Amino acid sequence: MKAVFFDLDGTLIDSLEDLGQAVNRTLADLGLPGHPVERCREYIGEGARRLVERALPVAFQGDEALVERALGLYQTHYEAGWRDQTRVYPGMDEVVERLAQRGVKLGVISNKPHRFTQMCVAHFFPQARFELVLGQREGVARKPDPAAAFEAAAWFGLGVESCCYVGDSGVDMAFANAAGMRAIGVAWGFRDREELWKSGASEVVEDAGALESVLLA
Repeated sequence: MKAVFFDLDGTLIDSLEDLGQAVNRTLADLGLPGHPVERCREYIGEGARRLVERALPVAFQGDEALVERALGLYQTHYEAGWRDQTRVYPGMDEVVERLAQRGVKLGVISNKPHRFTQMCVAHFFPQARFELVLGQREGVARKPDPAAAFEAAAWFGLGVESCCYVGDSGVDMAFANAAGMRAIGVAWGFRDREELWKSGASEVVEDAGALESVLLA
């Protein structure tokens, strides 16, 4: 592999608590019931708008004005608390560093809003050599559409067949396969192994050490 691209939430960082708290503060502002933070696992992965829409009671999910209002509130709450309890998953700092030492090109491609993606990578991986960091941007289809994968590979001057994508969800595996990249699933994230396999993972790894072995084989 000449380049490795990573998902962010659930793959590089455990951000569930901060995401869940931002969601629940948003719902409280709207006078709506919150959720156990663990429940938010199933809402994460397709961008901030889909996160807040899924968190709303079913009867309100088609109310576009309410969804937009909720999105604005959520972004305010998340910006206030995005690093309160979020942590890098064990061993991922070392994996990223050793890949860089071997000359592998590194990037992050996330459905998290672009500004928050860049903030998180800069804060939680201050020494890491991620040369390209892409979050969800206006005018670029979010994962599983492969547009960002093609953009990232081209930015490095590589063909997609020499790249792989590492993620924790079915959306991530579908994204990699749609682009023609090798799809590697991580078992420590927000989704289960069954979803990863069903969505086309070529491997599912249990920890950072196993991921490193696969990537550097």
